[in-house]
Amino acid sequence: MFEGLHDIDWASMEHAYGPAHEVPELLLALRSTDREERHKALSRFYSAVHHQGMVVPCTTASLPFLFELAGDPTAPERTAIVELLVSIGRVAVEECEEEYADLVDFAGAATVVRERAETFVAFAADADRHVRRAAIPGLGLFLDDADRAGAVLRNRLSAEAGLVERLLIVEAMGTLALRLPTSANEVMARLAGLAADATLDPGIRLAAVVQQARCAPEQIGEDAVPTTIGLLRQMAHGAAGYPAWRNAPRQAPSAGSANRVPPQIVAAFEDLDRQGRVHAPTTDLLRTFHEALATRVPQRTALLTEQLASPDPGSRLDAIRMSQKLMTSWRGDHTWLITQVARQLRTGDHEVAAEAAAVLETCHPIAEPACELLAAYVAAYAPDLWSAPQQQLRRAYQNAVRALARLGDVRAVPSLLAALDCGVDDWRAVEVTGALPEASQELVPRLCDHVRRIDHAQQRLGMSAGSLMSALAALDDQTALPVITDTLVAAVRHEQWSTTCSALKALAAFGPAAAPALPAIRSLTAASDAHVRHAAVGAVWAVSGDQEEVMPLLHDLLGSGVFFWKTLAADVLGEIGPPVTAALPRVRELLTDNYEWVRVHGAAALWEIGGEAEARVVLDTLLQAWEQNPATANHVVACLDRMGPAAAPALPRLRSELTRPQRGGRFASIDNDEELQRISRAIVKRLA
Repeated sequence: MFEGLHDIDWASMEHAYGPAHEVPELLLALRSTDREERHKALSRFYSAVHHQGMVVPCTTASLPFLFELAGDPTAPERTAIVELLVSIGRVAVEECEEEYADLVDFAGAATVVRERAETFVAFAADADRHVRRAAIPGLGLFLDDADRAGAVLRNRLSAEAGLVERLLIVEAMGTLALRLPTSANEVMARLAGLAADATLDPGIRLAAVVQQARCAPEQIGEDAVPTTIGLLRQMAHGAAGYPAWRNAPRQAPSAGSANRVPPQIVAAFEDLDRQGRVHAPTTDLLRTFHEALATRVPQRTALLTEQLASPDPGSRLDAIRMSQKLMTSWRGDHTWLITQVARQLRTGDHEVAAEAAAVLETCHPIAEPACELLAAYVAAYAPDLWSAPQQQLRRAYQNAVRALARLGDVRAVPSLLAALDCGVDDWRAVEVTGALPEASQELVPRLCDHVRRIDHAQQRLGMSAGSLMSALAALDDQTALPVITDTLVAAVRHEQWSTTCSALKALAAFGPAAAPALPAIRSLTAASDAHVRHAAVGAVWAVSGDQEEVMPLLHDLLGSGVFFWKTLAADVLGEIGPPVTAALPRVRELLTDNYEWVRVHGAAALWEIGGEAEARVVLDTLLQAWEQNPATANHVVACLDRMGPAAAPALPRLRSELTRPQRGGRFASIDNDEELQRISRAIVKRLA
């Protein structure tokens, strides 16, 4: 096996982390008798040789050996190898028609998998059902003879007994129709027949309905969602035949390694793992259907309502995540769906409750209808449940407390205090305390104690220190100022620049009340670190309000090549307003900058300083930048709001924005989009 492996000049090729000389060892390790060695090799192959789905020359050079390994009945990881081959091949055939730099090799890899397409036919008929399951998608992806592919898929559907495998075959039919248009009519007719055949398993009929929608979303009829709901109900009545289909979670870090990694990082990877898990055989189908339905928010809400009513906890768990996807991606009235997700808190399945609470926290800008259900869930337990030993129950409770806190509800405070006192997952409590200024007298002393315990000599503390600084700034309690100032001094001494910036921003949030910290702030306006200098100049203005002191600093920033220095200078000049009319020529120069963000901040400053006389050029600049980069929308609309009647020419653009079905604004996040819609509606109402 692997003849010629060492004849290839692997070192002349590159993978994601440098020369690819390790690839032969990875391939050999994939056939090791040691399970841990195989799994480490597979993980390294995905991370380096097939990094984030990338296909490079060394990936293509590996394919013959992967095929050889997958074809060996004695190989211990055949299923994983077939999955890897399909993953590489899928990306390759989807991207091979595009032009890329020589660094990638989609075309080369596509040629290899297409030449070996019949191998996937053999794998799809293998005695091992796991190998069959892994190989079936290749039937729709790699066979270029449409008639041959159609025949193979029809035969496999008749021969296959497993539900999951049959669902994958129907999906491969849809893939074939999309990839080879000459097969589309035949495939669509076949799918229609399957969907209408009442003698078939409802899961197969559901798959056929979904693949019809996937292949022709413009032809989705009014009966598609009711039909799908009916099939889901039939499947629920026969639930004994549809066992939960759970992917095993990745192994948690060992205690030793976890102690070396910030808990926020560990939690982030655990969240990624959860997001990648599937709990029901119909989940991928329903995700595909939701993608095809796209802007049809009421129909998708009706479908999700049915999914959330499933007797199978796994199906509900996946439906909760789909609900989050809908609400964070698409606009609409989500009151009903928020309530349905919140009702999942009543379940006895702690994993389902934890996921529901996590979604409510993510969607907190629109989650007010869930407030009482969240409060009832939190009140049902003692605050010390925050540190409960049962992992899923603890996570459910913590998520519910966090979601309630994000809504500004003080009923979350006892639990947050318990968290800050016990030290278990206290960072999770810190992240949401800033939403509860009414409880600052209880929260601030504890937060300050946490700040005092920071060892600034340690590395990788910026994340927790930054959260503490943000929380103290949001709570706006001046008793925290000495602790924040001490943190600034200690962070500078230990060259912890991320913490330094966080402390400077926190001091700036307090404004003139932070005046005792001015000497420490001023000393950093000439710092070598660009981010520190940026934060220090902003803090000097926010705290001192001294125009004469800040103007020389702003002129230096305006002349720099660092974009965020220029945007800060523009912002501060805009806050000063008409008294700095002498700076107008410099501000106008920002409107010709190559970067649209600089132009937006410059235009806003120009309006604040020059007023009505600059309205036309300000509007032109703002609207052009918005068109070029939709992420600027929140900044643009905020300036339009301040312009009053002068913003009237922007009304068509504002009305157009409000008709968009997808969320927009900075990062297209739900909080930024809700703010964008709110301000846009207010402007339209005021000016119309």
